[in-house]
Amino acid sequence: MTGSPWDGADLSGQVIREVDLSGADVRGAMLANTSIDAYIVGLRLNGVEVAPLVEAELNRLHPERVELRPTDADGVRRAVEVVEEMWAPTLTRAHALGEPAVHESVDGEWSFAQTLRHLVFVTDGWFGHAVAQDAAPFHPLGLPATFDTGAASYGIDEQATPSYAEVLDARDSRLDRLRKFAADLTDEDLGRECGPNEAPGYPPAAVRTVGSCLTVVFGEEWAHHQFAVRDLTILESARAARPVDRD
Repeated sequence: MTGSPWDGADLSGQVIREVDLSGADVRGAMLANTSIDAYIVGLRLNGVEVAPLVEAELNRLHPERVELRPTDADGVRRAVEVVEEMWAPTLTRAHALGEPAVHESVDGEWSFAQTLRHLVFVTDGWFGHAVAQDAAPFHPLGLPATFDTGAASYGIDEQATPSYAEVLDARDSRLDRLRKFAADLTDEDLGRECGPNEAPGYPPAAVRTVGSCLTVVFGEEWAHHQFAVRDLTILESARAARPVDRD
C-alpha cells in the first residue's frame, strides 16, 4: 500500500500489526484512546519529537533499562544478572498458571512459551551467530520473528510443539552460555569487531561489535518481558474470573 492516499479513511477500532509506516505523513488525525507499540525514530507529534520523551519516561518507570545498555564489561555482567532478576518473578507467575496456559495466545500474540522460544532464537542469533561466529548456533526449538522465513535453513524445527519444560531447558542453556561468556569479558572485548558470519542465520552477515550485539540481546529481553507480563496479567484475570466448581 506504499504511497496510497487514505484521505477521509475511518480506521477506528483497527488492530494493525507489523506495519511499516516509515516516512508516512499523517495529518488531521484523531488519536483518541489509541495504543501504539512501535520502534520510534524521528517521529514528530504536533511538532514535538516524540522518541526522547518516550525514552526518558520509560527509563523513569523502568530503571533496569539503563542497566541493560552496558558500556563496559562489568556492566555486561550486571546486565545478565538484571535479565535473570527481571524474569524470575515472571517465571514464578507462569509456573502458577501451568500448562496449557503458558501455551495460550492472548489477542493473537505469542504465548508465554513462544516468547521464551523467541528469546532463545535472539540469543542464538545475536550472540551465537553474530558474536561467537558459530556455523550452526540455532536451537531447533528457537522461534524467529514472523518476518524471518529462513528458519528451516538455520536448523530450526518449524513444526515443533515443545512442552514447557523443554522450552525452559532451551532457555536456561542459552542464558548459561551468555553468563559464562560475560564472566571472562574485558572492556576491550566490547569494541572488538566480529563477522561477517556467512553461515545461514540471522542477523544478516555484517561486521558488528560485540557490544552492539549484546545490546540487542538485552534490549530484546526487556521488550519481550514487557509483553509477557502484559499477557500473563490478562491470563491471570481470566482465571480469577472463572466460576469456582464446588462439586
